[in-house]
Amino acid sequence: MRYIIISNRLPVTVTDKGGRLRVTRSGGGLATGLDSLQTSGERHWIGWAGLHVEEEKERERVRARLEKQRLHPVFLSPEQIREYYEGYSNSTLWPLCHYFFSYIACDKSYWKAYREVNELFCQEALKVIRTDDIVWVHDYQLMLLPGLLRERMPELNIGYFHHIPFPAYEMFRFLPERAEILRGLLGADLVAFHIHDYMRHFISALYRVLGLECRMDEVQLENRVARIEAFPMGINYDLYHEAPARPEAGAFAEKLKRIATSRKVILSVDRLDYSKGILLRLEAFAAFLQQNPEYWGKVTLLLIVVPSRDNVDMYADLKTRIDKAVGAINGAYTSVGWVPVHYFYRSFSFSDLAVMYHMADVALVTPLRDGMNLVAKEYLAAKRDRPGVLILSETAGAAVELSDALSVNPMDTLEIAAAIRTALAVPEEEQLASLQRMQRLLARRTVGRWAEEFIAELRRVRRRNEELGAKVLGKERLPDILDAYAKAEKRLLILDYDGTLVPFVKDPAQARPSPELRATLAGLAADPRNTVVICSGRDKDTLDAWLGDLDIGLSAEHGVFYREGEVWHGEIPEPTWTQEILDILEQITDKTPRSKIEIKKTALVWHYRRVDPWPAELRVDQLVKALMPPCARLGLQIMRGNKIIEIKSADFTKGTEVKRLLSKDPFDFILGMGDDVTDEDMFAALPESAVTIKVGQFSDAAGYSLPAQSRVPAFLEALRAAGEPHTGGV
Repeated sequence: MRYIIISNRLPVTVTDKGGRLRVTRSGGGLATGLDSLQTSGERHWIGWAGLHVEEEKERERVRARLEKQRLHPVFLSPEQIREYYEGYSNSTLWPLCHYFFSYIACDKSYWKAYREVNELFCQEALKVIRTDDIVWVHDYQLMLLPGLLRERMPELNIGYFHHIPFPAYEMFRFLPERAEILRGLLGADLVAFHIHDYMRHFISALYRVLGLECRMDEVQLENRVARIEAFPMGINYDLYHEAPARPEAGAFAEKLKRIATSRKVILSVDRLDYSKGILLRLEAFAAFLQQNPEYWGKVTLLLIVVPSRDNVDMYADLKTRIDKAVGAINGAYTSVGWVPVHYFYRSFSFSDLAVMYHMADVALVTPLRDGMNLVAKEYLAAKRDRPGVLILSETAGAAVELSDALSVNPMDTLEIAAAIRTALAVPEEEQLASLQRMQRLLARRTVGRWAEEFIAELRRVRRRNEELGAKVLGKERLPDILDAYAKAEKRLLILDYDGTLVPFVKDPAQARPSPELRATLAGLAADPRNTVVICSGRDKDTLDAWLGDLDIGLSAEHGVFYREGEVWHGEIPEPTWTQEILDILEQITDKTPRSKIEIKKTALVWHYRRVDPWPAELRVDQLVKALMPPCARLGLQIMRGNKIIEIKSADFTKGTEVKRLLSKDPFDFILGMGDDVTDEDMFAALPESAVTIKVGQFSDAAGYSLPAQSRVPAFLEALRAAGEPHTGGV
């Protein structure tokens, strides 16, 4: 088994010093996590190497050097870096995903470059990938890549992980290319995020933009499912936990002690970015000093800002504002022997950073929005057995796991100032107890476990898709069905109506059969060997009006009424519901715009096809909960269908209608087709020899699947043609 990792950057940086290539390993969380993935297979990595190489001869030299480590470089031009990376990735997607609406730049040249570079990554990947490889695509720079790979290699096992927040639909809807982005991501078998909030936002976008529903964390596509899941990323816990005790940490620890002396140390570590909330953090620290003069001279803030994109005007301006804010605080409060803020605009080595984590009394981690935030986890791991308090933004992904941290609203500077005071006053035994609880959690949920769980889930999805693929009624399996149909002397065809013979429409009254469908049904019914029955939940008057002139059987309201010849059978029972049940339905309908009640002769149906998915989900739960007591008293069945809730007697189902039909005559070919939960009763009642086909969603009860309703007319027409004497089958 080979694992193909694809990310914007390789886990190394390549530099050319006077014609001599130097390869430096990255210390990033992704590289560390995938290094710790325990596998016996080869691991290959595809990504940009960090340098521009124009001539093909020089590119070959870089490839030869990197491929010894199974690293495969993608070469990008300065223009592509500017338009794809600085442009669409970081000036469109980054502010969108972090909720900075006014910072979003929509430029068609950016989008053009983004598509081109994703295509370039695809071309380079196809040189490396084999059909049986596991491919893992990472992050927002490559959101089109899973779809591009799927087009070229449909059987490929592809996973995608989104390392930054996925925004709520109210933000995502403003992206002009939203549909293309979502379709690109659905090229993956597994689309994963750090926390369930981002997962929920993605699922909402799928429904609202593409009209796709997610059931049990799965989205059904043409011939497979895509799984949506959350995997919180961890850190290499042992690495950070042991780092402060290593000999090389001692020298820096002594330097830090001279800065801190006997003062409490508050640590802030971030790269330069507007999403990190650095200016608000400084404002909060200034408010803390103003409100608590007794801490003057007793507290020091170590502010570390790692340079990032400071050649971009927005970031350069942010740095200038941070410089001024630090200067203002130090100018207002500095005294002999005490500087409130020690400001470092540079990166530190891993060892030195681990020492700062270990010695800091408080970590101030208050991003405005962060996919996960590993700084918070690194701080906790490096503390070892030394007391410390983590102040953590409630909008960081890590806040979901680290419930023992002091949670703050990153926009509320007074709340942060109060949290600083609280953190400094927490008794040491309480600090240690909270710290140890969070350390135990982090020691279990490491970055290695994160990677292993993702790969394990990706393999499970692959196995599930292989199992489901065996049910898909395609060119390989269709001839056997057509041959059995052609040879049979007495056939029974039981067909659902809505969602099977016709597609769903917003207004059920508009779902009339097309002339083509009527012609196909008439052709099937004209064969004397066939008994064709439409078995539907619709009322008999509608079925009679739309299909009554055809020589076919009709079954209405799930078998309560059935028509043979031109005569309808079945007695109209007394309504089994009460005014209490009708009142509940009317109350829910009044609260739910675009929903409606249908009153049949034997059932009540609440329709919510046109309702927005979030209130629909809420109202369905409320309705079912309210209906359960009265329906239980009356022995009524609450049935969830496709965008409907139906209240009916349990005495009649599509299964009871199937049993009635089978009791009349022996058949040597039986077909049952349906798309809904109600059709599961039909499948269960049919003999094992029957051809059972679920339309749309996959079903364990059906032997075959047609992934789309649009395929049903062609299938039925193929049946009709196979029964004609001159064809002899297929």
